[in-house]
Amino acid sequence: MKRVVVGLSGGVDSSVAAYLLKEQGYEVIGLFMKNWHDDSVTISNECPWLEDSNDALLVAEKLGIPFQTVDLSEQYKEKIVDYMFHEYEQGRTPNPDVLCNREIKFDVFMKIALSLGADYVATGHYCRRGIIEENGKEIYQLLAGKDGNKDQSYFLCQLSQEQLAKALFPIGELTKPEVREIASQLDLITAEKKDSQGLCFIGKVRLPEFLQQKLQPKEGIIVEIPADAPIYSEEKPNFSSEEEAFAHEARRINYLQVPGKVVGKHQGAHYFTKGQRKGLNVGGTKEALFVIETDVDKNIIYTGQGNNHPGLFKKALFIKNDEVHWIREDLALKVGEKMGVMARIRYRQPLQKATLHQFETGMYVVFNEPQSAITEGQFVAWHKDDEILGSGVIT
Repeated sequence: MKRVVVGLSGGVDSSVAAYLLKEQGYEVIGLFMKNWHDDSVTISNECPWLEDSNDALLVAEKLGIPFQTVDLSEQYKEKIVDYMFHEYEQGRTPNPDVLCNREIKFDVFMKIALSLGADYVATGHYCRRGIIEENGKEIYQLLAGKDGNKDQSYFLCQLSQEQLAKALFPIGELTKPEVREIASQLDLITAEKKDSQGLCFIGKVRLPEFLQQKLQPKEGIIVEIPADAPIYSEEKPNFSSEEEAFAHEARRINYLQVPGKVVGKHQGAHYFTKGQRKGLNVGGTKEALFVIETDVDKNIIYTGQGNNHPGLFKKALFIKNDEVHWIREDLALKVGEKMGVMARIRYRQPLQKATLHQFETGMYVVFNEPQSAITEGQFVAWHKDDEILGSGVIT
């Protein structure tokens, strides 16, 4: 009997994952990760970890599997929360869920599971693992979940071959309604429980308040850039190489040189992100204002009217070499190579046609169509059919 440690989160997905593994004949152990008890960073009172751990315990009792709680709050603070603050401070927008999977669930948590003699770690993610053989060597694939509505493979886009070798995703072949139906039939306490919103294992966070605990408010101006600003219709220079042309497409526009008008004030450019519409508190414009750029050094937010404002769109993005991550290491590009892929720059975005170009300095992802709100610090993931081949942090 192979031993599997399931990350029981107190939700319906991991509950059913544990049940399915038991049915398949594995020896199953339930482990709840406690990732938060830092009162210096107050979070809205809906921090449900106590209730969640209690639900996880009741599910384990019902399924007749051993259960314990592990406290990973120290590692979580260091690897996720501190990183988040640092990224926001630099004017970037991190994705804590992707990081949590790479650094906590499939690293710190996985090591604990393996120390308990586990052969595998399982989670309630809607994704699938494939195994193919090449030259006598097993290669692991990360595949989209069967439920297109719930597919969570994007959040696992930073996993490695070593991590996938030890990972199981029991509900990847099911849809959410099927998972709820199984939980109902088993009369599990989590059957009707709402999906958790917010930070991986922390619960609901109102981001500006969360950030204000560590990043001090600092009043600055909100500038509106007109859609017909000359910068958007300038003729492109002649480039001596493809790399130069892509760099031009991916560049940040220096709005200090662009005439705009001051339309309001804000409490800190580091609280805002590209494409954001809420929280600007500026009225009197014909269309809603969207953040098109933030400048944390000068503490200025640049905005434009409407979600079709040209300042929101770019055709290319850049990933530094040390941030390029291939799940399929066997397909990694060498300098000078390119590859046609489908890519997305955020969870739930429909996949977009793009080409990867690998240069000495890093990789450009060049889209067929301009993309809205490409945001530094977020992850771009690239696919062939329903397999994620790799990902990278947008620079």
